[in-house]
Amino acid sequence: MTLRPLGDYLETLRAVTPLVHCMTNYVAMNSTANLLLATGASPAMLHAPEEVAEFTAISAGLSINIGTISSHWADAMLTATATAHQHAIPWVLDPVAVGATRYRQTLCTQLLASKPSVIRGNASEILALNGLASQGRGVDSTAATGQAVNAAIALAQQHGCIVAMTGESDWVTDGTQHYRINGGHPLMPRVTTLGCGLSALVTAFVAANREAPLAATTAALACFAVAGERAGSNAQGPGSFQVALLDALYQLTPDDLTTHAQLEALHAA
Repeated sequence: MTLRPLGDYLETLRAVTPLVHCMTNYVAMNSTANLLLATGASPAMLHAPEEVAEFTAISAGLSINIGTISSHWADAMLTATATAHQHAIPWVLDPVAVGATRYRQTLCTQLLASKPSVIRGNASEILALNGLASQGRGVDSTAATGQAVNAAIALAQQHGCIVAMTGESDWVTDGTQHYRINGGHPLMPRVTTLGCGLSALVTAFVAANREAPLAATTAALACFAVAGERAGSNAQGPGSFQVALLDALYQLTPDDLTTHAQLEALHAA
């Protein structure tokens, strides 16, 4: 498959303004909502088991982040993902620190049964989710992206989904086609919840471009990388970077994304 210009996927997102149902962690709610709004999507943050099925069914996409998981949130996530699968609504799994505890591993196994459209994680999370030995340190990645490429491909093939693995450079694969995205800025890991927000942004892009989930995921990561690079050029530190990133996402045009994205089509090692 040949990708269209990446800016096309951003243009579609802004034309559609997809409603993204975010079931994310306490720390990430506000920043994730702001990232989605700045880019052109419409966020909603609902977690109550009594309403998630009803709301998921009317959403364009569902973003699941297990960062601050608890039993009632886990039950709600299982209900929401089952609903998304039933209604063919794209959903994204962010398996935060999945290798850290047995509870997280069990929950992710249950969530995977509802067939995510995309899995977005760092290298340690992708390795752990694929069942390989990896000692992740909380939400941080202790493995380099290159170490987990084959795990990402295997995971995509096993679950019939897109795997987006992020780090100093990002990898996106559907198990057959693979892309690497460069860019971003060293300040990005210094600001909490940016990865959480990126998972929701992937959801927005895929929800707006359902016919091309691989391309849409690639465009989302490239959008974040280009905006991050621009934000870092003016930021004085993590605080000003966070504000600058929102402005950069808001100001990014489809032509900017097409022109400045650092994208490579790759063959697996």
